[in-house]
Amino acid sequence: MAIHVINESKRCLQCKKPLCRLKGCPAQTNVPEMIRLFLNGNINEAGSMLFENNPMSVICSLVCDHEAQCEGNCIQGRKGAPVQISSIEHYISDIYLDRIALTCAPKTGKSVAVIGSGPAGLTVAIKLAQKGHEVTIFERKSKIGGMMRYGIPAFRLPHTVLARYQKVLTELGIHFRPNTTIGGVIALDRLFDDGYDAIFIGSGVWRARGLGVKGESLGNCHYAVDYLQNPDAYNLGDRVAIIGSGNSAIDAARTAIRKGSRFVTIYGRSAKARASRREFEYAQADGVEFEFGKGVHSITKDGPMLFDRHFDEEGNLTSEDEPVLTPADSTIIAVSQAPKDKIVRSTTGLTVNDRGLINVDETGATTRKGVFSAGDVVMGPGNVVTVMREAKRVAEAMETFLMECD
Repeated sequence: MAIHVINESKRCLQCKKPLCRLKGCPAQTNVPEMIRLFLNGNINEAGSMLFENNPMSVICSLVCDHEAQCEGNCIQGRKGAPVQISSIEHYISDIYLDRIALTCAPKTGKSVAVIGSGPAGLTVAIKLAQKGHEVTIFERKSKIGGMMRYGIPAFRLPHTVLARYQKVLTELGIHFRPNTTIGGVIALDRLFDDGYDAIFIGSGVWRARGLGVKGESLGNCHYAVDYLQNPDAYNLGDRVAIIGSGNSAIDAARTAIRKGSRFVTIYGRSAKARASRREFEYAQADGVEFEFGKGVHSITKDGPMLFDRHFDEEGNLTSEDEPVLTPADSTIIAVSQAPKDKIVRSTTGLTVNDRGLINVDETGATTRKGVFSAGDVVMGPGNVVTVMREAKRVAEAMETFLMECD
């Protein structure tokens, strides 16, 4: 591994205008500087730079769509193979995560409640704790990570990485309240009554979106967002139909294969997969089959009723055939997700749009004073690096708010 990473690092051209950073990376990671420091033996400095810019660096190195981002914009890739930036970043960040020694500013006397411990919540918690504010994370699950733990399979993102993050949080003095749902016994208004000066909502999107077809309530039909949280609770059988072709669909399919299902097929509405090419290829390597141009008429106890959708050369739908039964022991729906509304329903002054996503201004401030939000619950389902970038920006706005409030 080390020899491979060193050789890959030596292939970096140290471009004066690095497209891997300027065009490819949502976090604007300084890839050439990272590689320069690494090759000069300054791995701790490289790791520190990466973490300061992106507290989710080691996670992004594993789950980002690198082929469409940094590596997809590498100059070396124009005539050959791009530099494997993800491998280099992971090697550095993974080592640094165990060596990290973060410092905090003097205590400000201000306290912040962070709702949710996904990439948005963790980013805000780390950034504000470093500023000297007392931070408490409220998580409705038993362990940190949010959708990173309960939505991304462990074969893509090992849970040990998230356990090491919890150690970092503890060393920063961040408090963690697991198994605590805000909007139940503890309402958001109660947090202000108990002395929190600001609140961040990073509760994610945990409610499955259905297809709106007959049969979704049958016992052999499930939603990917539910299945991925605890696949061991399901007995899918040998033959599984996955409806949807995004990353969640592929995660569900690859998980089902690992849990013993022998024939797993993904059915997509369009002419190609919505997931990244790398995940698509990994799924194929695992034995997942793909069929595109499929619409769903209904779900039955014997499998979904699907019909063929036909497109012209421009990708426009031209016609649809009659539905035909596609035999399957289980059907998993993986088309999208939406936020749960418990916090909004139990809170005064907090508004959402027609998709149930929280309304915020350009700083991440909601319609309730002192309450900020970012991540999937604002943007809809997204990737870790984009969520981190927005959360980091909102953390800066929260810092300004905290230092200006009485």
